[in-house]
Amino acid sequence: MKVSVKDFAPSWFASVMGTGALALVSLAYSERLAVLKNVAVWLTYFNTALFFVLLIPWSLRWLKYRENATKDLYHPMVSHFYGTIAIAMLVLSADYLLILRETAVAKAFWLIGTPLTIFFALLIPYLMFIQEKIDIKSVTPAWFIPPVGLIVIPLSGGPLIGTFHGIWKEIAILINYFAWGSGFFLYLALFAVVMHRFITHEPLPCGIAPAIWINLGPIGAGTSTLYMLVRNSDFITAKEPFLAFGIVFWGFGVWWLAMAVIMTLHYIRRLSLPYSLAWWAFIFPLGAYVSATHNVGTTFGIGVIDSFGFALYWLLLTLWLLTGVKTLKHTLLG
Repeated sequence: MKVSVKDFAPSWFASVMGTGALALVSLAYSERLAVLKNVAVWLTYFNTALFFVLLIPWSLRWLKYRENATKDLYHPMVSHFYGTIAIAMLVLSADYLLILRETAVAKAFWLIGTPLTIFFALLIPYLMFIQEKIDIKSVTPAWFIPPVGLIVIPLSGGPLIGTFHGIWKEIAILINYFAWGSGFFLYLALFAVVMHRFITHEPLPCGIAPAIWINLGPIGAGTSTLYMLVRNSDFITAKEPFLAFGIVFWGFGVWWLAMAVIMTLHYIRRLSLPYSLAWWAFIFPLGAYVSATHNVGTTFGIGVIDSFGFALYWLLLTLWLLTGVKTLKHTLLG
Protein backbone atom coordinates (compact mmCIF):
# COMPACT_ATOMS: atom_id res chain seq x y z
CA MET A 1 0.00 0.00 0.00
CA LYS A 2 1.31 3.44 -0.94
CA VAL A 3 0.29 6.29 1.31
CA SER A 4 1.67 9.79 0.79
CA VAL A 5 1.60 11.74 4.04
CA LYS A 6 2.73 14.87 2.21
CA ASP A 7 -0.29 14.81 -0.11
CA PHE A 8 -2.80 13.36 2.37
CA ALA A 9 -6.13 15.01 1.58
CA PRO A 10 -8.28 16.34 4.47
CA SER A 11 -11.34 14.99 2.63
CA TRP A 12 -10.41 11.44 3.69
CA PHE A 13 -12.52 11.86 6.82
CA ALA A 14 -15.62 12.10 4.64
CA SER A 15 -15.34 8.29 4.53
CA VAL A 16 -15.79 8.17 8.32
CA MET A 17 -18.77 10.52 8.09
CA GLY A 18 -20.38 8.37 5.40
CA THR A 19 -19.74 5.06 7.15
CA GLY A 20 -21.11 6.45 10.41
CA ALA A 21 -24.26 7.68 8.68
CA LEU A 22 -24.77 4.26 7.10
CA ALA A 23 -24.45 2.68 10.55
CA LEU A 24 -27.13 4.96 11.97
CA VAL A 25 -29.67 4.28 9.24
CA SER A 26 -28.89 0.57 9.41
CA LEU A 27 -29.98 0.71 13.04
CA ALA A 28 -33.07 2.72 12.12
CA TYR A 29 -34.23 0.21 9.53
CA SER A 30 -33.39 -2.82 11.65
CA GLU A 31 -37.05 -2.44 12.65
CA ARG A 32 -37.83 -3.85 9.20
CA LEU A 33 -34.87 -6.21 8.84
CA ALA A 34 -33.36 -7.41 12.13
CA VAL A 35 -29.94 -8.30 10.68
CA LEU A 36 -29.30 -4.61 9.99
CA LYS A 37 -28.71 -4.08 13.72
CA ASN A 38 -25.68 -6.36 13.50
CA VAL A 39 -24.57 -4.42 10.42
CA ALA A 40 -24.85 -1.18 12.41
CA VAL A 41 -22.72 -2.56 15.25
CA TRP A 42 -20.06 -3.89 12.89
CA LEU A 43 -19.93 -0.62 10.96
CA THR A 44 -19.44 1.33 14.20
CA TYR A 45 -16.40 -0.71 15.22
CA PHE A 46 -15.02 -0.60 11.68
CA ASN A 47 -15.59 3.15 11.53
CA THR A 48 -13.75 3.69 14.81
CA ALA A 49 -10.71 1.86 13.48
CA LEU A 50 -10.91 3.79 10.21
CA PHE A 51 -10.97 7.11 12.06
CA PHE A 52 -7.85 6.38 14.10
CA VAL A 53 -5.99 4.98 11.09
CA LEU A 54 -6.69 8.15 9.11
CA LEU A 55 -5.76 10.30 12.10
CA ILE A 56 -2.12 9.15 11.81
CA PRO A 57 -1.28 10.59 8.35
CA TRP A 58 -3.49 13.64 9.04
CA SER A 59 -1.44 14.46 12.15
CA LEU A 60 1.92 13.57 10.59
CA ARG A 61 1.22 15.92 7.69
CA TRP A 62 0.86 18.86 10.08
CA LEU A 63 4.06 17.83 11.89
CA LYS A 64 6.26 17.07 8.88
CA TYR A 65 4.70 19.00 5.98
CA ARG A 66 3.03 21.96 7.65
CA GLU A 67 3.57 24.15 4.59
CA ASN A 68 1.50 21.80 2.43
CA ALA A 69 -1.21 21.47 5.05
CA THR A 70 -1.40 25.24 5.49
CA LYS A 71 -1.56 25.76 1.73
CA ASP A 72 -4.64 23.53 1.58
CA LEU A 73 -6.17 25.46 4.46
CA TYR A 74 -6.09 28.63 2.36
CA HIS A 75 -7.39 26.90 -0.77
CA PRO A 76 -10.94 28.14 -1.56
CA MET A 77 -12.14 24.61 -2.33
CA VAL A 78 -9.98 22.16 -0.37
CA SER A 79 -10.09 24.14 2.89
CA HIS A 80 -13.74 23.31 3.53
CA PHE A 81 -12.88 19.61 3.86
CA TYR A 82 -10.75 20.28 6.95
CA GLY A 83 -13.96 20.33 8.94
CA THR A 84 -14.64 16.69 8.10
CA ILE A 85 -12.33 15.44 10.87
CA ALA A 86 -14.46 17.21 13.48
CA ILE A 87 -17.74 16.12 11.92
CA ALA A 88 -16.42 12.55 11.86
CA MET A 89 -16.05 12.75 15.65
CA LEU A 90 -19.63 13.96 16.01
CA VAL A 91 -20.92 11.12 13.83
CA LEU A 92 -18.92 8.60 15.85
CA SER A 93 -20.42 10.14 18.98
CA ALA A 94 -23.90 9.44 17.60
CA ASP A 95 -22.87 5.90 16.62
CA TYR A 96 -21.67 5.10 20.13
CA LEU A 97 -24.67 6.72 21.78
CA LEU A 98 -27.48 5.36 19.62
CA ILE A 99 -26.04 2.03 18.44
CA LEU A 100 -23.66 0.79 21.15
CA ARG A 101 -25.29 2.70 24.04
CA GLU A 102 -21.83 3.72 25.26
CA THR A 103 -22.67 7.12 26.71
CA ALA A 104 -19.22 7.86 28.12
CA VAL A 105 -17.47 7.25 24.79
CA ALA A 106 -20.14 9.19 22.93
CA LYS A 107 -19.74 12.11 25.32
CA ALA A 108 -15.95 12.09 24.89
CA PHE A 109 -16.22 12.25 21.09
CA TRP A 110 -18.85 15.02 21.38
CA LEU A 111 -16.81 17.12 23.81
CA ILE A 112 -13.81 17.01 21.47
CA GLY A 113 -15.67 17.19 18.17
CA THR A 114 -17.95 20.09 19.12
CA PRO A 115 -15.34 22.80 19.83
CA LEU A 116 -13.30 21.58 16.86
CA THR A 117 -16.35 21.85 14.60
CA ILE A 118 -17.08 25.37 15.84
CA PHE A 119 -13.41 26.29 15.33
CA PHE A 120 -13.45 25.23 11.67
CA ALA A 121 -16.89 26.79 11.13
CA LEU A 122 -15.34 30.12 12.13
CA LEU A 123 -11.84 29.71 10.70
CA ILE A 124 -12.74 28.60 7.17
CA PRO A 125 -15.25 31.41 6.42
CA TYR A 126 -12.80 33.88 8.00
CA LEU A 127 -10.04 32.76 5.63
CA MET A 128 -12.46 33.20 2.73
CA PHE A 129 -13.51 36.66 3.92
CA ILE A 130 -9.97 38.05 4.14
CA GLN A 131 -8.88 36.92 0.67
CA GLU A 132 -8.82 39.66 -1.94
CA LYS A 133 -10.78 37.70 -4.51
CA ILE A 134 -12.26 34.23 -4.90
CA ASP A 135 -13.20 33.03 -8.35
CA ILE A 136 -16.85 31.97 -8.51
CA LYS A 137 -15.64 28.77 -10.20
CA SER A 138 -14.08 27.78 -6.87
CA VAL A 139 -17.51 27.74 -5.25
CA THR A 140 -18.88 24.20 -4.88
CA PRO A 141 -21.38 22.48 -2.55
CA ALA A 142 -18.31 21.59 -0.46
CA TRP A 143 -18.81 25.08 0.99
CA PHE A 144 -21.75 23.56 2.89
CA ILE A 145 -19.41 21.47 5.06
CA PRO A 146 -18.86 24.08 7.83
CA PRO A 147 -22.61 24.67 8.33
CA VAL A 148 -23.25 20.92 8.11
CA GLY A 149 -20.80 20.44 10.97
CA LEU A 150 -22.69 22.93 13.13
CA ILE A 151 -26.03 21.33 12.27
CA VAL A 152 -24.72 17.85 13.21
CA ILE A 153 -23.68 18.92 16.73
CA PRO A 154 -27.19 18.24 18.21
CA LEU A 155 -27.29 14.74 16.68
CA SER A 156 -25.83 13.30 19.86
CA GLY A 157 -25.67 16.65 21.65
CA GLY A 158 -29.44 16.72 22.03
CA PRO A 159 -29.75 13.37 23.85
CA LEU A 160 -26.60 14.17 25.86
CA ILE A 161 -28.19 17.30 27.36
CA GLY A 162 -29.74 15.13 30.05
CA THR A 163 -26.31 13.83 31.10
CA PHE A 164 -25.19 17.31 32.17
CA HIS A 165 -26.25 19.03 35.38
CA GLY A 166 -26.53 22.56 36.72
CA ILE A 167 -24.76 25.27 34.76
CA TRP A 168 -23.20 22.67 32.45
CA LYS A 169 -26.65 21.58 31.31
CA GLU A 170 -27.50 25.17 30.46
CA ILE A 171 -24.22 25.51 28.53
CA ALA A 172 -24.99 22.30 26.63
CA ILE A 173 -28.42 23.70 25.68
CA LEU A 174 -26.82 26.96 24.57
CA ILE A 175 -24.24 25.19 22.42
CA ASN A 176 -26.77 22.91 20.74
CA TYR A 177 -29.19 25.68 19.82
CA PHE A 178 -26.42 28.06 18.79
CA ALA A 179 -24.97 25.33 16.57
CA TRP A 180 -28.22 24.40 14.82
CA GLY A 181 -29.35 28.00 14.35
CA SER A 182 -26.05 29.32 13.03
CA GLY A 183 -25.53 26.26 10.82
CA PHE A 184 -29.00 26.53 9.31
CA PHE A 185 -28.80 30.22 8.43
CA LEU A 186 -25.21 29.92 7.22
CA TYR A 187 -26.40 27.12 4.93
CA LEU A 188 -29.19 29.32 3.54
CA ALA A 189 -26.71 32.10 2.76
CA LEU A 190 -24.24 29.76 1.07
CA PHE A 191 -27.02 27.97 -0.80
CA ALA A 192 -27.78 31.21 -2.67
CA VAL A 193 -24.09 31.56 -3.62
CA VAL A 194 -23.86 27.94 -4.81
CA MET A 195 -27.07 28.23 -6.85
CA HIS A 196 -25.67 31.37 -8.48
CA ARG A 197 -22.56 29.42 -9.45
CA PHE A 198 -24.65 26.55 -10.88
CA ILE A 199 -26.85 28.85 -12.95
CA THR A 200 -24.30 31.32 -14.29
CA HIS A 201 -21.26 29.09 -14.88
CA GLU A 202 -20.36 25.79 -16.50
CA PRO A 203 -20.95 22.48 -14.64
CA LEU A 204 -18.59 21.41 -11.89
CA PRO A 205 -15.33 19.76 -13.01
CA CYS A 206 -15.89 16.04 -13.55
CA GLY A 207 -13.55 15.08 -10.69
CA ILE A 208 -15.74 16.79 -8.08
CA ALA A 209 -19.15 16.22 -9.70
CA PRO A 210 -20.39 14.04 -6.77
CA ALA A 211 -20.28 17.22 -4.64
CA ILE A 212 -23.72 17.96 -6.09
CA TRP A 213 -25.07 15.49 -3.52
CA ILE A 214 -23.61 17.44 -0.57
CA ASN A 215 -26.70 19.65 -0.46
CA LEU A 216 -28.64 16.69 0.90
CA GLY A 217 -26.37 16.86 3.97
CA PRO A 218 -27.68 20.04 5.61
CA ILE A 219 -31.26 19.18 4.56
CA GLY A 220 -31.14 15.64 5.96
CA ALA A 221 -29.02 16.34 9.01
CA GLY A 222 -30.93 19.57 9.67
CA THR A 223 -34.24 17.72 9.81
CA SER A 224 -33.01 14.87 12.01
CA THR A 225 -31.07 17.02 14.47
CA LEU A 226 -33.95 19.49 14.79
CA TYR A 227 -36.21 16.61 15.79
CA MET A 228 -33.54 15.25 18.14
CA LEU A 229 -33.01 18.63 19.75
CA VAL A 230 -36.67 19.53 20.23
CA ARG A 231 -37.56 16.12 21.66
CA ASN A 232 -34.82 16.48 24.27
CA SER A 233 -35.79 20.03 25.26
CA ASP A 234 -38.28 19.86 28.12
CA PHE A 235 -38.67 23.64 28.10
CA ILE A 236 -40.29 23.48 24.64
CA THR A 237 -43.87 22.40 25.22
CA ALA A 238 -45.29 23.08 21.76
CA LYS A 239 -43.18 20.78 19.61
CA GLU A 240 -45.55 20.43 16.64
CA PRO A 241 -44.44 23.62 14.80
CA PHE A 242 -40.83 22.41 14.81
CA LEU A 243 -41.84 18.94 13.63
CA ALA A 244 -43.97 20.49 10.87
CA PHE A 245 -41.05 22.66 9.74
CA GLY A 246 -38.94 19.51 9.59
CA ILE A 247 -41.22 17.79 7.08
CA VAL A 248 -41.26 20.94 4.92
CA PHE A 249 -37.45 21.14 5.03
CA TRP A 250 -37.27 17.42 4.20
CA GLY A 251 -39.66 18.01 1.27
CA PHE A 252 -37.16 20.34 -0.38
CA GLY A 253 -34.69 17.46 -0.23
CA VAL A 254 -36.89 15.35 -2.51
CA TRP A 255 -36.40 17.94 -5.25
CA TRP A 256 -32.65 18.10 -4.67
CA LEU A 257 -32.35 14.31 -4.58
CA ALA A 258 -34.02 14.10 -7.99
CA MET A 259 -31.76 16.85 -9.32
CA ALA A 260 -28.65 15.13 -7.96
CA VAL A 261 -29.63 11.87 -9.68
CA ILE A 262 -30.37 13.66 -12.97
CA MET A 263 -27.08 15.57 -12.89
CA THR A 264 -25.12 12.43 -12.01
CA LEU A 265 -26.64 10.63 -15.01
CA HIS A 266 -25.75 13.66 -17.13
CA TYR A 267 -22.10 13.31 -16.12
CA ILE A 268 -22.11 9.56 -16.74
CA ARG A 269 -23.70 9.84 -20.20
CA ARG A 270 -22.26 13.08 -21.61
CA LEU A 271 -19.25 14.11 -19.57
CA SER A 272 -17.27 11.88 -17.24
CA LEU A 273 -17.43 10.64 -13.67
CA PRO A 274 -13.93 9.35 -12.83
CA TYR A 275 -13.26 7.97 -9.38
CA SER A 276 -11.85 10.37 -6.81
CA LEU A 277 -12.21 10.89 -3.07
CA ALA A 278 -15.11 13.15 -4.02
CA TRP A 279 -17.16 9.97 -4.46
CA TRP A 280 -17.59 9.96 -0.68
CA ALA A 281 -19.85 12.97 -1.25
CA PHE A 282 -22.44 10.42 -2.37
CA ILE A 283 -22.49 8.73 1.03
CA PHE A 284 -22.87 11.00 4.07
CA PRO A 285 -25.35 13.43 2.45
CA LEU A 286 -27.53 10.59 1.20
CA GLY A 287 -27.21 8.82 4.56
CA ALA A 288 -28.30 11.98 6.36
CA TYR A 289 -31.28 12.27 4.05
CA VAL A 290 -32.26 8.62 4.50
CA SER A 291 -32.18 9.19 8.26
CA ALA A 292 -34.37 12.28 7.90
CA THR A 293 -36.80 10.35 5.71
CA HIS A 294 -37.14 7.67 8.39
CA ASN A 295 -37.60 10.28 11.11
CA VAL A 296 -40.25 12.18 9.17
CA GLY A 297 -42.10 9.01 8.17
CA THR A 298 -42.21 7.57 11.69
CA THR A 299 -42.95 10.91 13.39
CA PHE A 300 -46.08 11.52 11.31
CA GLY A 301 -46.97 7.86 10.76
CA ILE A 302 -46.69 8.18 6.96
CA GLY A 303 -45.70 4.72 5.78
CA VAL A 304 -45.05 5.76 2.19
CA ILE A 305 -42.35 8.19 3.29
CA ASP A 306 -40.68 5.61 5.54
CA SER A 307 -40.79 3.00 2.75
CA PHE A 308 -39.24 5.56 0.41
CA GLY A 309 -36.42 5.91 2.93
CA PHE A 310 -36.00 2.13 3.11
CA ALA A 311 -35.64 2.01 -0.69
CA LEU A 312 -33.04 4.80 -0.51
CA TYR A 313 -31.21 2.80 2.15
CA TRP A 314 -30.35 0.10 -0.40
CA LEU A 315 -29.10 2.75 -2.83
CA LEU A 316 -26.95 4.12 -0.01
CA LEU A 317 -25.56 0.69 0.86
CA THR A 318 -24.76 0.00 -2.82
CA LEU A 319 -22.96 3.33 -3.22
CA TRP A 320 -21.03 2.76 0.02
CA LEU A 321 -19.83 -0.66 -1.16
CA LEU A 322 -18.93 0.65 -4.63
CA THR A 323 -17.10 3.70 -3.28
CA GLY A 324 -15.35 1.66 -0.60
CA VAL A 325 -14.08 -0.93 -3.10
CA LYS A 326 -12.85 1.77 -5.49
CA THR A 327 -11.17 3.65 -2.65
CA LEU A 328 -9.38 0.51 -1.47
CA LYS A 329 -8.33 -0.33 -5.02
CA HIS A 330 -6.92 3.13 -5.74
CA THR A 331 -5.19 3.27 -2.34
CA LEU A 332 -3.43 -0.02 -3.02
CA LEU A 333 -2.39 1.26 -6.44
CA GLY A 334 -1.10 4.49 -4.90
